Amino acid sequence: MERLSIIPIRIFILIFIGFLCVDCASAPRYKSGNSSITTPKKKDSKKKRDKQSKTPSFNKSKMVYKGVSSYYGPKFHGKLTANGEIFDMYGVTAAHKEFPFNTVTRVTNENNGKSLIIRINDRGPYIDGRILDCSFGAAKKLGFVGAGTAPVKIEILEWGDGEYMHHD
Repeated sequence: MERLSIIPIRIFILIFIGFLCVDCASAPRYKSGNSSITTPKKKDSKKKRDKQSKTPSFNKSKMVYKGVSSYYGPKFHGKLTANGEIFDMYGVTAAHKEFPFNTVTRVTNENNGKSLIIRINDRGPYIDGRILDCSFGAAKKLGFVGAGTAPVKIEILEWGDGEYMHHD
């Protein structure tokens, strides 16, 4: 009789441990293009169309740009960039609002003269008055992590192809 009462307790413990194991499973950071997960439709599709039809403000014949750069890092480390790459905050990449993806630039910090070759792989910055958002690694090498922003000169070395990185 005592043996029969132990069986339900063992079953309960096994089920409980099973739930704990499922709860600890990792969640995907991103979904691939052929995922069955659906996302809700955004209501601002008109705004999106207006942005897409807008002609870029940069001119491909212009090869030097000046403005203020900032940097981004920990909050986005390991997440996808706008071109589909996984963001490495210690890498040497940057975000620009309109330059084609994979554009190669020489960025010079005008405060200290340090320069670095940086590839564009993301979109941003999203703060008015800024022209570039460098990765933490790029900002560290350019010497403006402490200040947070710096006046920069961006020289286009090679225009990018604008290709999105597919994860298929």
